[in-house]
Amino acid sequence: MKKLVVALMIVAFAVTAAWAADTVTYENKKGNVTFNHKAHGDKLGCNSCHEGEPAKIAVDKAAAHGATCKDCHKDQGGPTKCNDCHKK
Repeated sequence: MKKLVVALMIVAFAVTAAWAADTVTYENKKGNVTFNHKAHGDKLGCNSCHEGEPAKIAVDKAAAHGATCKDCHKDQGGPTKCNDCHKK
């Protein structure tokens, strides 16, 4: 029983650490895209991306090249060219 409790605590810690990570990397064949969550949050605030309670946002190609990322980058002066985000 003690081993089970320890294992559950380790899993809970790992999940919490991953959720709170400052940097997320999206793998892509054109080059990985690194997203600095803390920098975006500090500049824009949570509500700019997360409506209501903060939760993980699914980002696919359409979202990244549309309203979720690129449109915001255009409005806020962020990078918009392919190689600005995709790094090999």
